[in-house]
Amino acid sequence: MAENTELMTLDNICNRVYIIRAQQVMLDYDLAEIYGYEVKALNQQVKRNIDRFPEDFMF
Repeated sequence: MAENTELMTLDNICNRVYIIRAQQVMLDYDLAEIYGYEVKALNQQVKRNIDRFPEDFMF
């Protein structure tokens, strides 16, 4: 994966948070982009380490 030196601004991150049925939600695609991972790799890491995440981390 190419290294990205551009910093995320708070507004850029806030624009990726959606309100769905009174819940704040971020898509896995956006989280992976923020942290510099591929979506598939992020989802694998979450599934393998589910006990490290809050219960409501994903649905």
